[in-house]
Amino acid sequence: MKVYFRILSFAKPLEKFAIPYVILTLLSILFGLINFTILIPVVDLLFSTNNQDKVKIVTSMPGFSFSVKYFTDTFYYCMHLSVLHYGKIGALIFVSIILFTSVLLTNVFRYFSQIILEDLRIHTLLNLRKTVFNRVMELHLGFFSNEKKGDIMSKISADVQTVQSAITNTLITFFKEPMTIIIYFVVLFRLSVPLTLFTIFFIPITGVIIALIVKKLREVATDAANSMSSMLSILDESLTALRVVKAFNATSYVQNKFHNENVKFSIVNRKMVKKNELAAPVSEILGVLVVVGILLYGGVIVLRGDDSLKAGEFIAYIAIFSQVLRPAKLITSSFSALVGGIISGERVLALIDTENALTNKPDAVVIHEFHNEIAFRNVSFSYEQKLILNDISFKIPKGKTVALIGPSGGGKSTISDLIPRFYDPQGGQILFDGVDLRDCTMESLREQMGIVNQESLLFNDTIFNNISFGKPNATREEVIHAAKVANAHNFIMGTENGYESSIGDRGVKLSGGQKQRLNIARAVLKNPPVLILDEATSALDTESEKLVQEALFRLMENRTTLVIAHRLSTIQNADEILVVDKGQLVERGTHEALISDESSVYFKLSSMQTL
Repeated sequence: MKVYFRILSFAKPLEKFAIPYVILTLLSILFGLINFTILIPVVDLLFSTNNQDKVKIVTSMPGFSFSVKYFTDTFYYCMHLSVLHYGKIGALIFVSIILFTSVLLTNVFRYFSQIILEDLRIHTLLNLRKTVFNRVMELHLGFFSNEKKGDIMSKISADVQTVQSAITNTLITFFKEPMTIIIYFVVLFRLSVPLTLFTIFFIPITGVIIALIVKKLREVATDAANSMSSMLSILDESLTALRVVKAFNATSYVQNKFHNENVKFSIVNRKMVKKNELAAPVSEILGVLVVVGILLYGGVIVLRGDDSLKAGEFIAYIAIFSQVLRPAKLITSSFSALVGGIISGERVLALIDTENALTNKPDAVVIHEFHNEIAFRNVSFSYEQKLILNDISFKIPKGKTVALIGPSGGGKSTISDLIPRFYDPQGGQILFDGVDLRDCTMESLREQMGIVNQESLLFNDTIFNNISFGKPNATREEVIHAAKVANAHNFIMGTENGYESSIGDRGVKLSGGQKQRLNIARAVLKNPPVLILDEATSALDTESEKLVQEALFRLMENRTTLVIAHRLSTIQNADEILVVDKGQLVERGTHEALISDESSVYFKLSSMQTL
């Protein structure tokens, strides 16, 4: 139940919804009860030959008191007047009016209680989904290297929805239905103690049977949640790599992969439905058995003429007990739904509770400007026991351009990820103007940096919003200026709606060069003092590369820049070139100095590119 109560915390302030709901629900239950208790005087009135013997007589208006007796005596007094002045037919009309009014009020109160319930559901879903998404956005990048994106999407969408439905529904069920049963049983006890004790005997039997069903259901619900996550992962990967799927004629393979997981989910879901649906009929069958027992037992008492139970009371008893079956059935069904909600809740809470490996220290320094240099001091970094960087040391002075080059997998991109503190090194220090990055706030550190990656990361939005991403208060003039610096303005104006044109999912409507120039425009608009370019032109054709390279040169003017490149032509003018191989800094110097040494790694890379 720990998971259950923790999920409830997302419904805060719960009293805002609980208090009016309790009041409205109580009124709905009480007026609903009146509908059945009215059966007693109606039956007595219709089937009696002597009103004095069968119908309760109250000849004077009772004094007011907030009690059941006052309201019942008032009802019988009004009924007595109706019989006295208008006969049985008049009394029947009076009871019918009371019955209609009671049903009307019952449904009015029930309607408004349901509206409050829906507000509670929406409020809980809003808070829970917001908390989960915010937590995902705050987690370090290393977390996503080990997780399936589809699994995360499943937790934010399907699991959160399941939790919200199960928890709020069962919260209401476990409050309203037991309260309904208790109130009804109080009335049943007043009607007949022996009959009510007879019915209570069957409640523990039903509880044991339902508990066994719920235990089996929990195991199946876990398998169903995991299978749904796998399906979403396959769907996400297939849509992301759709071009590759079609290029390699792998459509059938992907379809079969999804189909197999879909079949697995269907089998598990079928098992869950079988067990879920078993609870309600078991409860109903046991309930009907109790009704049959009541009918036999109570019927014998009435037929024998025992004054302890009159015919009208017996009919009302059966009618009221039949209403006890409905909330009892809902409670047993809710146990099954609750199991699915708890399983999903555990998955969602596990994501919320995931420890963030990168956090700001309580006394972290806020960086406002960049003055001197970025320095690596004996930096080492490992990923899952695999050594990526080993004892790396170098500096990037302010206003200088430092280039990283070397074979793939040597650790170049890891270095670029360490500077904005996407990861922390396991050994050594990275200093920003002499301050260890771990002693700075990540937000202020990244505010000093602009990053242009090899992959053009754009959003399904307008060109304007993609450029102004990260600076939402940018003016149109600033965005246009940034686009012109990035050699993007001309092609933007050639689109259908200019800067308001939508670029599609991940910029699918644009070419590779156009997407990269929007990335550069985004960095220009931010106007950072430090620039990180990670293979920014490697995926472009010659013409696009030329346009992007021109934009990059403009962007790099008067900035501190770290450039990662495979093509040596893009880094020949760097102030210093660092050659990284197998996690170590093997060579460093200017282009002229490195190319003059025919035994150097740099010379070999240059020769290979020339060939």
